[in-house]
Amino acid sequence: MTTTDTKPRVDFLAGSGEMGGRIGAFDWSRTPLGPIGSWSHALKTSVSLILGSRHPMWIGWGRQMTFLYNDAYLHVLGPAKHPSALGRPACEVWAEIWEICGPLADKVFAEGEASFVDDVRLFMNRGSYFEETFYSFSYSPIRDESGSVCGLFCPSTDVTPKVLSARRLATLSDLAARALVEKTAGAACGTAIRTLSKNHDDIPFALLYLSDETGRRAWLEQAAGGLTAEFEAPPGVPLDQPLEFSPWPIGEVYRTGQRRIVELQSVRGIAHGLADQPVTEAIVLPVASRGEQAPYGVLVAGVNPCRPLDADYLTFFDLIAGQVATGIQNARAIEEEKKRADMLAEIDRAKTVFFSNVSHEFRTPLTLMLGPLENLLAKPGGLSRQDREELAVAHRNSLRLLKLVNSLLDFSRLEAGRLKASYAATDLAALTTDLAAAFRSAMEAGGLTLTVDCEALPEPVYIDPEMWERIVLNLLSNAFKFTFEGGVTVRLRREGEQAVLTVSDTGAGIPEHELPRIFERFHRVEGAQGRTYEGTGIGLALIQEYVKLHGGTIEAASRLGEGTTFTVKLPFGSAHLDRARVAHNERFAGRTEIFAAEADTWLEPPAKEDRAAGGERPRILLADDNADMR
Repeated sequence: MTTTDTKPRVDFLAGSGEMGGRIGAFDWSRTPLGPIGSWSHALKTSVSLILGSRHPMWIGWGRQMTFLYNDAYLHVLGPAKHPSALGRPACEVWAEIWEICGPLADKVFAEGEASFVDDVRLFMNRGSYFEETFYSFSYSPIRDESGSVCGLFCPSTDVTPKVLSARRLATLSDLAARALVEKTAGAACGTAIRTLSKNHDDIPFALLYLSDETGRRAWLEQAAGGLTAEFEAPPGVPLDQPLEFSPWPIGEVYRTGQRRIVELQSVRGIAHGLADQPVTEAIVLPVASRGEQAPYGVLVAGVNPCRPLDADYLTFFDLIAGQVATGIQNARAIEEEKKRADMLAEIDRAKTVFFSNVSHEFRTPLTLMLGPLENLLAKPGGLSRQDREELAVAHRNSLRLLKLVNSLLDFSRLEAGRLKASYAATDLAALTTDLAAAFRSAMEAGGLTLTVDCEALPEPVYIDPEMWERIVLNLLSNAFKFTFEGGVTVRLRREGEQAVLTVSDTGAGIPEHELPRIFERFHRVEGAQGRTYEGTGIGLALIQEYVKLHGGTIEAASRLGEGTTFTVKLPFGSAHLDRARVAHNERFAGRTEIFAAEADTWLEPPAKEDRAAGGERPRILLADDNADMR
């Protein structure tokens, strides 16, 4: 007698967890698969394979792709689909994403070809809303004993955190990169909101309010994102009143420094977000920077309707507010720095104008003083020796004062950008020789030789004669001041298309580390041994500017204790000069006596002995580098 066991054998489901139990208890007779006892070996093997895995997997069996899945896949389905998804066609289970998944699944059954997609965005209905997710998954064919495709095998990986993090990090990086660019707070706000509007997925819309200087009112600075014509945002919001006149608690967030989440059901004019879902939440955050007592303002940002406002999302919004605050802080620091720079520039301009005006005014009384003094000194008689000496002192120091005033006037013009040259075709050799000759008597009186070797040039050189006079005389004056033995040599040569002037001395020289700074304004070489320490410290700086106005260059070479050589190079012709400033015939009345007279005062006066009858007088030592003062 033969007995038949009618109970379906489910050994392949043993120890397979919750889903194994559900599959074993499910009434499969109502599905295309039929009772478990009738399942093919290939189906049982496939089910056993997925149930034994901890990786999320599902199987679609047959052309209708009847749905089976394992325990690890439960979180993929969510409460809206589990357990109702079991035994249903896959196209019903994932109806909301089947337009993406369906063609891939059909390809498996039609062509027996596997497929793989990476980081694909899927809007899944796994609860009470459409959720933005990202998955990497593959569809592979399952074949029976005959080799025909009888099912589909799908392992999947949730990559949502990775993709969201990368997307949000890109926004934060862009904000950080632009935080140091803008120079005004308004521009920083505009750049920040434009950057946020690029990430419409995470930030459907954004409003940025900045507080005024009093901290009592905030004004709408920028708005961007999905806002329609119906949307109304108050342009100004009081910050010091408990009652809010806005749908956003801007005043409260500003005063407390704490973020708030608000519902948007009553707010009109906000466009739908991802998957055409209405934006129902917004977050209101203080835009604050560390070390500041009060926030700069308040940021209102829409929340992605397809993502939960979890801890990562909240942190993202906090970092956004921080980056916006950094951008505003940097911009305001630049604004403050610019204000300080503008104030200093204005002070500098006022100083320049003052010096220019004062210098100009000084020249008038000096001219009026020099005329009578020169007339008195020119009279053959009528003055005692003592009167003549005193008048000579007054005359020398008036000339020196005029020289200082002229230098100060040129310096102030240079600072104001008003120093101009008037160029004339000049016999540079003859003019340079005449200028150098003015120092011959002072050089000889100081025990120095003066060698002037200015060869005739093949063509005139276009120069401003007055500036050239100051260049030559300043260089000679410096050479005489710092040379005690040997001599000074002035040479003029042609080198290629340039006229080259060199003024060399055998004086104290300049330390090597000081050479790069000798043309700086107000710089003095410390410890230099000279006949005098008088001077304004702008002589060489002015000379350099005079040379530049001629399109030339000036250089210095020196060896400590051996001497110094200054080399001035001027190009021939006038093509490099401003045509409007070029004149072909111009009379020049130089003032070489100013430099020569000043140089004479650097020489030691002859010693005098004065003893009273009946014994020596007490001695008093007077030390001063100006002979007239001594």
